[in-house]
Amino acid sequence: MFISQNIVALPFDRLVMPGKLVDGHEKYEKECDKCHEPFKKAKQNNRCLACHKTVSNDVKNKLGFHGIDENVKKQECKFCHTDHVGRKADIVNFNQHTFNHNITNFKLKGKHRDLACNTCHKVGEKYRGIEYRCVDCHENNDIHKQRLGKTCDDCHDEKSWLKGKFDHKKTKYELKGKHKEVACKDCHPNQQYKATSKTCIDCHQLQDVHREEYGAKCQKCHDTSKWINILFDHTKDTKFELKFRHAKVSCSSCHKGDIFKKNRTKRNCFSCHKNDDKHTALYGKKCESCHLQKSWVKVKFSHNKDTKFKLKNTHSEVECGACHKGDIYKEKLKKDCYSCHKIDDVHHESQGKNCSYCHNQIDWDNEVIFEHDLTEFPLIGLHSLVACEACHANSEYRIEKHECVSCHKSQDVHETKLTENCVLCHNPNGWRQWVFSHDETDYKLTGSHIDLDCLSCHKNNIEKGQALVLSDKCNACHQDDDVHSSQFGKRCEKCHKTTKFNELIIAN
Repeated sequence: MFISQNIVALPFDRLVMPGKLVDGHEKYEKECDKCHEPFKKAKQNNRCLACHKTVSNDVKNKLGFHGIDENVKKQECKFCHTDHVGRKADIVNFNQHTFNHNITNFKLKGKHRDLACNTCHKVGEKYRGIEYRCVDCHENNDIHKQRLGKTCDDCHDEKSWLKGKFDHKKTKYELKGKHKEVACKDCHPNQQYKATSKTCIDCHQLQDVHREEYGAKCQKCHDTSKWINILFDHTKDTKFELKFRHAKVSCSSCHKGDIFKKNRTKRNCFSCHKNDDKHTALYGKKCESCHLQKSWVKVKFSHNKDTKFKLKNTHSEVECGACHKGDIYKEKLKKDCYSCHKIDDVHHESQGKNCSYCHNQIDWDNEVIFEHDLTEFPLIGLHSLVACEACHANSEYRIEKHECVSCHKSQDVHETKLTENCVLCHNPNGWRQWVFSHDETDYKLTGSHIDLDCLSCHKNNIEKGQALVLSDKCNACHQDDDVHSSQFGKRCEKCHKTTKFNELIIAN
């Protein structure tokens, strides 16, 4: 047998080595104990992790592929990473198409799921060596130029780079209402995020229709739900409750200056409604005594309840100023008619000052209630139908003379020869209705005397105060008719009848 002279005795472990190590382990090929414990084939993990410290740290800290998945942690390293397979062999056995990225420190979410591996993992670089910060990949996309720091995920998420998820509550200014919908740049122009003002007026100055007349504390009245929604409650926040018409009035109608300064708006009506006061302050400044907030023209003051002078009929329609010429809190008006209606007195005081004796409140000229029967000349008969002006030539009405002839002289067919005392014969029921009966005198009219006119006998004027007394002797009237020339005496009735002068009385 031929034995080579170059034979060298080798260690046992090298004699049993199954093959060459991969390039990365080549330097340990002569030092088996770096990876293997003698005679302990089953478990070699301690030696692997002692060398691969980054993996060891991941396992201890439960990070990455080797530290997160429990199944991976239980397996021996050689289960996936065998060796002694040759210098150029791939013992990592990584398949990017089947690799589950969720068991790494960086789970793929949102848009990251659609990215190709080489978008983040450059060729030639280790997969596990990549940084997990957003800025490491998206530095060129950072429009903030790192002025907001490098923690992009505070605001952005993987679903969309443009949609921010920043929780403004973490700042000293929580976004509420419409502020949640506002783009960041509207409040942070030019990416300036530090020292941003928190006062409303700094952002909403252009929307301040009050032009800072009400101060800069916008939040006292407005809220973030909507600029035109008013948060301020005038009833709760002030001592002046707004009701009815006041509730619809614009703030500037009453508040002319900075409402937060000392120039407080007065609460009395007159301070605001001075220009509306058509009474020109004659009725004082207590507008609320008469007017309501519901309607300025509607008056709550009741003259019937609140005074001792009830307004009835036409009086209830009269303007206040018609009676009240001065300050109603100082003037003392009289309640008699004449005090107000003196200028309306067409009688010029001839009927006195007790106007209510004839007039009422329904209408000054309507249904005069004067009772003529209570005067010196009661109206009876046809007098009750005669218009006042038929007897009363003027509005003073006072008549000194009440005799019939005072009014009826032109109708006296007797021409006052039968005295002016018309009532001796006539009555008010009718001028032609006689009340005088000659039968009630000492000389009854018979025969032709009945048809005679009064003046046929009563020819001479009867003076006032004299009686209508004539002689009952025939001769007194018929002296000129006496053909006997008084030879048979003056008692004509001895022979003659009254029916006819020529008819004689024949004695039996």
